Amino acid sequence: MRWLGLSSSCSALLAVWFLCCFVVDASVHEYVGEAFADKGNAFVVHGGSEGVYASVLNDTSLSISGDSSFIRFEKVTFKRPAKSSNLSSWPVHAVVFEVEDRELVGGSAYGGQRAICCNSDLAKLGVCSQGDVIFRPSTRNPGWPHVFGVSFHFDEQSATLPSRSIQITKTGMYNLYFIHCDQNLRDLVVEGKTIWKNPAGYLPGRMSPLMNFYGFMSLAFVILGIFWFSQYARFWREVLPLQNCITLVITLGMLEMAFWYFEYAQFNNTGIRPIGITIWAVTFGAIKRAVARLIILTVAMGYGVVRPTLGGITPKVIMVGGSFFVASEVLDLVEHVGAVSDLSGYARLFLALPVAILDTFIIIWIFTSLSATISKLQARRMMVKLDMYRKFTNALAVAVVVSVGWTCYELYFKANDLYNEHWQNAWVIPAFWQVISFSLLCVICILWAPSQNSTRYAYSEDATEDLDRNDGENLALIKPAFTPSKETRGVLDARTIQVTHSGGDTEEDKRE
Repeated sequence: MRWLGLSSSCSALLAVWFLCCFVVDASVHEYVGEAFADKGNAFVVHGGSEGVYASVLNDTSLSISGDSSFIRFEKVTFKRPAKSSNLSSWPVHAVVFEVEDRELVGGSAYGGQRAICCNSDLAKLGVCSQGDVIFRPSTRNPGWPHVFGVSFHFDEQSATLPSRSIQITKTGMYNLYFIHCDQNLRDLVVEGKTIWKNPAGYLPGRMSPLMNFYGFMSLAFVILGIFWFSQYARFWREVLPLQNCITLVITLGMLEMAFWYFEYAQFNNTGIRPIGITIWAVTFGAIKRAVARLIILTVAMGYGVVRPTLGGITPKVIMVGGSFFVASEVLDLVEHVGAVSDLSGYARLFLALPVAILDTFIIIWIFTSLSATISKLQARRMMVKLDMYRKFTNALAVAVVVSVGWTCYELYFKANDLYNEHWQNAWVIPAFWQVISFSLLCVICILWAPSQNSTRYAYSEDATEDLDRNDGENLALIKPAFTPSKETRGVLDARTIQVTHSGGDTEEDKRE
């Protein structure tokens, strides 16, 4: 049954990976037969949302240059079924607006329900033409929102928007929607692509600071790796199995940071998100997080320090680690592979739940095990090991408190940023988690660095450090009493009588 469950998890993981390979794969937003969804009195397709920085040259009269920010429409075509080609239609619109101007799109008649499309009541007031998208010009950003469209001619099955580039002269979160108001076009689909560019490249605005961050983290891991591997090479004869596991985590961290940096750099230069590099970065990250949690858990249980093996709980530890890897891998694949827009979908919230539950379970297990291990060290008066575990516990407690506080801040940030208006600061949230993880890894490396005295941290089977390997049994603190033989019992009794009598002697007799 256990292998069956593992096989099912792997099958689900491969299915998600397969699907991710066919979703939108670049800052070049591609539309391949996207169907319109019914939203109120309109039919809508979300064409993309990205944070875009203003052009370096804020002159709309200038041509689009390499330092300019723009949204370019290339061969965006709407197609309808042949059965609808003999019907006339209202136009299909492309609506581009900055998030601060969201209230300018849509309207209502006589204070009624808000509508996107101009209905008969609004048309009678003369404020719009029936079938058009309702919008008002922005006073903060002249010329916005951008609304333009195309109509189907008689017997046409396709209509293409005119190719154009919209230059971005104001930094903000921009949204693109394709909208039509015609019931006869319910089966309409859109094909083509739009290209979104920032002054520094094609990387979406919310992601662009992460490229520099991962470059910095790659350097930090290199410095940590130099320290650790130098110690490892100097004292390789004293290296413990636990230190080999830490070496694996450092190596995985270096690979993860390097892959993320090159992933963002290539994305920024080409406008095409490299799926292969993204999958490797996600996979190395998921393995690193799973292995790091297992190391902390086994250290908390006293493995290699106060106990030689984990005994019967080894399969449970491996199962928890494997489950966390699968859940984390699926979440990161959905979140990163093929992600272009600066918006988080509801799928991420759903997939984040198993990771949060497993993380909470592992943390509780870690602190429960730490408490038991510290109690054993105190009972045996292993002061060196006890001091090391107290420092480790304090560092872990600080990391957990900071993590809980940051989680609360993240929830507050997202609850107050429903429209991604604070997209320029959103990169700090994933970056801070990397900083917490790296800081805790540094503490572990300092406490368990290879040295000529590494053996003092290792488990030993001396009488003073004898460990009852069964967790259900109590630790024997008092040795069994010595039982004398019959031959020595008489001698002991005689000595006892002699001592008893000497207890009644005077001080002068003792001196004699």
